[in-house]
Amino acid sequence: MTSATKRTTDHARIKNWAEKHGGKPATIKDTPKSGEDAGLLRIDFPGGAANPPLEPISWDAFFEKFDSEKLAMIYQEEKADGDDSTFCKFVSRDG
Repeated sequence: MTSATKRTTDHARIKNWAEKHGGKPATIKDTPKSGEDAGLLRIDFPGGAANPPLEPISWDAFFEKFDSEKLAMIYQEEKADGDDSTFCKFVSRDG
């Protein structure tokens, strides 16, 4: 099996993928924010890493930041061994 990564900017696909894996929108706690700005984006999964600490945010705030920063999500459906994967990261749409 391969552990191919996919890339998307589609809000519905991101939300559905995250929720399918128990993930919720989050920001890294104490990252610089201006007003309602979400700071650095993450998806918080059950049993995920506690360092850095994450702060829950709404999907609306998440996607507002996602679009304003012109981000794309790289993600994986399954690991090389076929197990479900929660790998994802946010990158520039230009990169």
